[in-house]
Amino acid sequence: MGFSDEAMRILVTGATGYIGRRLIPRLLAAGHELKCFTRDPRRLSEAPWRQRVEIVKGDVLDSASIEQALGGCDAAFYLIHSMEEGSHDFSDQDRTAARTFRDAADRASLRRIVYLGGLGSGESMSKHLASRQEVGLILSDGDTPVTELRAAVIIGSGSVSFEMLRYLTEVLPVMVAPTWVRTRCQPIAVADVLDIMVEAIAEAGGVSHVREIGGPDRLTYQEMMQVYAQEACLPRRLIIPVPVLSPKLSSHWIGLVTPLPTAVAKPLVDSLRVEVTVSDNSYAEGIVGELTSYREAVAQALRRSVGVPAVWRRPSSPSGPAEVQPGDPVWAGGTVLVDEQVIASSAQPSDLYWAVSRIGGVTGYYAMHWAWALRGLIDSMVGGVGLRRGRRHPEDIRDG
Repeated sequence: MGFSDEAMRILVTGATGYIGRRLIPRLLAAGHELKCFTRDPRRLSEAPWRQRVEIVKGDVLDSASIEQALGGCDAAFYLIHSMEEGSHDFSDQDRTAARTFRDAADRASLRRIVYLGGLGSGESMSKHLASRQEVGLILSDGDTPVTELRAAVIIGSGSVSFEMLRYLTEVLPVMVAPTWVRTRCQPIAVADVLDIMVEAIAEAGGVSHVREIGGPDRLTYQEMMQVYAQEACLPRRLIIPVPVLSPKLSSHWIGLVTPLPTAVAKPLVDSLRVEVTVSDNSYAEGIVGELTSYREAVAQALRRSVGVPAVWRRPSSPSGPAEVQPGDPVWAGGTVLVDEQVIASSAQPSDLYWAVSRIGGVTGYYAMHWAWALRGLIDSMVGGVGLRRGRRHPEDIRDG
């Protein structure tokens, strides 16, 4: 396979989505000129790269707006998934949108389309995964060469699959879970996905390809949760798989204990029942080299800024694609509520710092109101940490 270093004019559909927002800075850094296609340009108003791209308003179901957006472009990223909006008829919408875009791309004589689809195979594939792969087939049925990248769970703050895993692990120290927690998958770091996509759009030749991409680890969802707990400094989770939780019931359960919308959780849960591992990972390895391990990908997703633990706050200026970005859903990043209190003290700043830096470790919490003590007792009875967090390095607290 050959790649071109030539700068191109590229259309990015789904520019307001999880991958689109993170891909655009990479493409700009590579020297490409970009058009961003969206139904609501206001959702890009906070993007730091807003003034460096051309925004085109339109709907992928409208052939006229697609043709206008593709005018003058050399290539395009197709990042449209109706499932992300919780649509009940997402298969029909995705099918129609793919045909409309394929025909418009042929008329525009694009060099290549890159489509990010879903990994999976077999008759037991969920409706969601089957639809994702059908979109790839429809796009490649035209004259424009298509590179379809098939990935499993993408690890990074803002990814629906990762956020579901995050909330389930953080909220439930003891979990009665459906049997899909023992299904294996091959998660991949979002940074690696973006590197692969930037190279894929520059691929030379007029042939379409399906490329499976995954990280270096093959893990069950149960194993992924335990690694997340370790990286988040949480106690080991007790996970008890039971066969009675159907996908429909599981989606309602996830909607109850996490901020994820049930309409989005249901097709996602359906997909988790199928083992999704890569049969040949040479394409990803050839581009990235040493792929990011699952553990490191989780660590990157939990990172906010140097020295600040993951669950404390959103970043004001995220430093990597695995962190929460402006415009991500409100439930992304595990945001917590903060009650800020101020009190004057005559103590020396160094003494106050010493005392505050040890709160929540082996020292526990100084203010022992009876209600707070009862809360700690109940937490410890169900396998939690009570009032002692057991932080490893309390002296590492820093400004911010």
